[in-house]
Amino acid sequence: MAAELDFSPPEIPEPTFMENVLRYGLFFGAIFQLICVLAIILPVSKSHKTDSDSFEPKNSETVKKPKATAPQISKK
Repeated sequence: MAAELDFSPPEIPEPTFMENVLRYGLFFGAIFQLICVLAIILPVSKSHKTDSDSFEPKNSETVKKPKATAPQISKK
């Protein structure tokens, strides 16, 4: 019981360059993912006016044709 106990902290080696690159790369990747998730969740108000005319046909000649229905084959 008279043995001395070693309460000194364990020796931790200095991080290498690649370990630092990995650590900061993961850190910035996590921040980027949080920004992307917040961009999806939070609505963004559009300050500039959108051109609603771009979605409408420019000429009266442009007419959408109805889609042809596929012929139905019935097995008997």
